[in-house]
Order: sequence, then structure tokens, then C-alpha cells
Amino acid sequence: MTFREHVSIFGRIARMLFCCSRVYIGCIVLRSFVEAILPYVPVYFSAKLIDGLIEGRSSEVLLTYAGITVGSVFLLKMIQTYAMAVERQKCEELERSERWMLSLKTMGMAYASIEDSSVYAQRERIKKERQTGYCSWMFLSTLEMLVFSTVSIIASLAMAGSFLAIDEIPEVMRFAIIGLLLLTVVLQVWGSSKSELALMNFYESCVDANVYSDKFENYVKDYHSGKDIRIYGMEKRLLRDFMEVDGKLNSAYHQSSKKQVICTFPAVLLRELLKIFAYITLIGAAVSGTLSAGSIVKYVSCLLLLLNGVSRLALALQRTAVNNTYLKRYFSWLDIPNPMYKGSLTVEKRDDNEYDVEFRDVSFRYPNTEAYALRHVNLKFKVGQKLAVVGENGSGKTTFIKLLCRLYDPTEGEILLNGVNIQKYDYDEYMAVFSVVFQDFKLFSFSLGQNVACAEHYDADRVEACLAAAGFGQRLEEMQEGLQTCLYRDFAENGVEVSGGEAQKIALARALYKDAPFIVLDEPTAALDPVAEYEVYSRFNEIVGNKTAIYISHRLASCRFCDKIAVFDSGRIISQGSHEKLYAQTDGKYRELWDAQAQYYV
Repeated sequence: MTFREHVSIFGRIARMLFCCSRVYIGCIVLRSFVEAILPYVPVYFSAKLIDGLIEGRSSEVLLTYAGITVGSVFLLKMIQTYAMAVERQKCEELERSERWMLSLKTMGMAYASIEDSSVYAQRERIKKERQTGYCSWMFLSTLEMLVFSTVSIIASLAMAGSFLAIDEIPEVMRFAIIGLLLLTVVLQVWGSSKSELALMNFYESCVDANVYSDKFENYVKDYHSGKDIRIYGMEKRLLRDFMEVDGKLNSAYHQSSKKQVICTFPAVLLRELLKIFAYITLIGAAVSGTLSAGSIVKYVSCLLLLLNGVSRLALALQRTAVNNTYLKRYFSWLDIPNPMYKGSLTVEKRDDNEYDVEFRDVSFRYPNTEAYALRHVNLKFKVGQKLAVVGENGSGKTTFIKLLCRLYDPTEGEILLNGVNIQKYDYDEYMAVFSVVFQDFKLFSFSLGQNVACAEHYDADRVEACLAAAGFGQRLEEMQEGLQTCLYRDFAENGVEVSGGEAQKIALARALYKDAPFIVLDEPTAALDPVAEYEVYSRFNEIVGNKTAIYISHRLASCRFCDKIAVFDSGRIISQGSHEKLYAQTDGKYRELWDAQAQYYV
């Protein structure tokens, strides 16, 4: 990485975090500045006080020195304490702001990126790196060190620079001190560089193990996993696997720590030698009468503070360079583009709900794959029609729905809404046309009403009507807190655990609440018992109304309620028509699937 790249990355993370919480960043700079200045106040005035005592100054002068010392330290301590208090208060604000920024990025990504395994792996890696302290939090730590060390070095040179200009100190001694000082700095820079490199290599080598450990802990802590762990006696196996990974991590960390100690030891040893040499030189000058006792205290203290400042500066610069490699990956994830063309045309709001949809020679393959998931799909239907999409697993049914909802764009061909390519419509307006219940829908640990409305505030009467239409009305009546009942127990002790079938009804109510002209149901009765399934089908037209209903289902009984059926096989539509028409084709795929299921209900 070039120097310009390092500067660019440092500047970008500084701007980003400053936007997240200006007060927090300001307090870090202020506190670091005060902490750097704080040791020099007693050093300076202690030297004055010692010299005053030896010289026999009046008690008023001595008390003035003592008062200034105590008062200045007290004032700086108060500023430091205040800055630390505000930091603690604003720390959570910064963390929330950054987490929300990352969440917005995830939600704003193209769905293709969300499903991309490489993007997922990159996101998980960044998550673990942030947890180990790199990225934003390492920047804050190094910012603190940079401010502290810079101020400390300037203050040390300002107070102790005159030491080397004392004529009575032989030039050999002066050059020896300067040489030892420079050599100590070089060794500190080299040692901290190697030490940080060893630590970085350790973290680099254990990314996969950390991700595994994180998944393991999440699985074990999730109370939904408790049944499987106990029923299948998984405790020993899980513990053995975790201990094996944890043992490797501990061993690697032990080796890394040894390398760090070896790399930093020469600088520590030379630093102590430099202190001894400085003491000898200063004592010699004091004996000859060149230096006062107070000056010895001041020079020795400033020399030690200078070495500490240089050491921290070297460490800060090295950590910045290392952290920038993590920040580069962090920003590369934030910079993942959204290639979906957003469009600008307004989706016409029609009172008659007359929308025509057409798939015109549509083919599609997922990113980074060669095989086509859909091939030459041609299909027309209107709002108000009931379309069933059937076929075996892997035949392309769900991919067909993803393309219709513009989660992906076709690789070839086009999809038209009222004769216009859907890519030309405003993306958000087009998405608002659809209510979809996917197989992998998600309910949240919020109230029942909020889960249906997908909003904090909602129309309670309308939510209840949608739940009743979806077959959840009786269960709702049994809930003492009604729509305020919290689902699951992640945040509420009295939360309600809903069954798979009940969850599916809530998801269906959510789709009805949105009241979009298209309602897409991906296996809407897969988790329902036969009685509940019959209830949904028998009230199918009442539930859907004048909307277009697109059913993806393995249970072909749902096809009896649909106006049109599209049979998928190996990514192609091999036949279309009504149930009667397709069942009449004795050698057709639809009849084969129907008869295969019907035998279990005879």
C-alpha cells in the first residue's frame, strides 16, 4: 500500500467517525492532549521548587510554585475527567451510528450481492475483525496515541532541548546520548513494527476459526437449539470441536506473544541503558556545578517522557499502517456498488388494477455460475388472475419469482409491466406493487401487530382483519395482550412461541396488510396441517380478492383454485393451462406430479 493510500484511508475513516459522533472524536483529542501535558506541569514546577529550596527562596515563592502545581494539575484533571465522562456517554452513540450505517449498507445492496457467498464471507470477516478491535476502534486508539505522543514529544523537546546545548557537557557525551537516543528510537520502531506484524499475522491466520467459534457460540446460546442438543446428545461433540479450535487459537496466540516479546526486548534493554547513561552525565554536570538539582529532575523526567512519546508514536504509526489494511477491506465492502438500474418512470396507480405482466424470452443465470436457472421463459398474465407455478425442486420456480419482483434482472430477454420493461420503472415504486411470502420469511421478536404491519405504528382493526383472513383469528383471541403480544422470548419473558403453521399465517397476514395488487405466495401452506390448508384454499378467493395471486407450491391441490398453471422443469416452462387441460395430457409432467401426490390421499 502506498503512502498516499494510507493517508487517504486514514482521512476517510476520520471523516466517517467524525460524522457518526463529533463530540466523541473531539473528546478523544482533548483528553489525549491533556493527558500528554499533565506530567510536564509537576516536572517543571517541581524543578523550580527544588531549586528554590536549595537557593533559600522565600516561603511565599515556594508556596506559589506549589499552588500553581496543585492548581494546574487539578484543573487538567477536571478537564480530563469531564472528557472521559462525555466519551463514555457518547461511545454508545458512535457504536450505534456505525452499526446503523453498516445496516443501511446491507439493506441498500443489490439482492444479488446479499446472496453472493463471497460478499457474505467478506461481511463476516469484517465483523470479526471489528470485534477483535481493528477497523474503526483501532483507528480511535491510534488517534489517541498520535495526539498524545506528538504533544509529548514537542513538550519534551521544548523543556529538555537546552540540555544538549550545555557547554560543560563534553561533546563526546552529547553525541553518545544523541546516538543512543536515535538507536533506541530505531529499535523501538523496528520492534513495534515486527511485534504488530506478528500480531496481524496471528489475527489473519485465525479468521476462519473465529468465524467458526462465533457460529458455535450463537448456536449454543440460542434457546431454539436446546432441544436438538439434548435429544441427540450433541454436548460432547460440540464441546470437543470447540475445544479443538480453541486450542489451536491459544497455541497460535502463544507463539505470536513470544515473537512480540523477542522483538521488543532489544529496545527495552537499550532504553534502560540510555537512562543510566543520562543519569551519569547529568550527575557529573551537577557535581561540577553546571546543573542545579532541579534541572537534573527536569531533564531526566523529560528524557523519559520523550522516549515514551517516541515509543508510542512509533507504535501508533505501525498500528495505523496495519489497521489500514483492515480498513481497506472494510471500505471495499462499503464500496460494493449496486448495479441495479433504478429507473425513473412512475408505476401507474390504476383503480381497476388492470396490470399486464409478460415474460418475453427470459433467461437467467446466477452470478459466478455457468448453468442457466431459467431458459427462454415466455409467459403472460393479468392482475386478477390466479397463477400457479409448479414443478419439482430446482426447476426454477423461486428464481421466476425473484425476477418478477426485480430482486435480479434477467440475463437475457425482458419482463414487461403494461408493455414497459420493468427496469425503466422507479425501483421502489415497482417493489411496492408486490406482497410476497417467501419460504424463508422472517418474523421478528416484536409485537404481533408490528410483525404484521412491518411498522411501529399500525391500524389495529386492519391488522386483526388480515390475521382473521389468514386463519389466525382464533389464536389471536387466546392471546391476553392481543396485538401487543411479543413474539418469541428474546426480549420479553412472556413472549409467545408460535408454531411453524402459525408463523406462516402471520406472514400471510403481513402480505395482505400491505394490500399490493400482486400477492406472491411461495409454498403458503407448507407448514399447515390438512385442516388449516383446506381452510385457506376454501377461502382462497376471499383472501386474495381482486389481486393477482401467484402460487408456488409442491401441493398441487392448490392448482384447482387457480385460473392458470405454469409447469416448470429444468428451468423451462414446459406447459401452461388450466388444471383440466393439463391433467388431460396423459403423458404430461403435470399429470405425473398430480398422480404421484394423489395416491397418498385416495
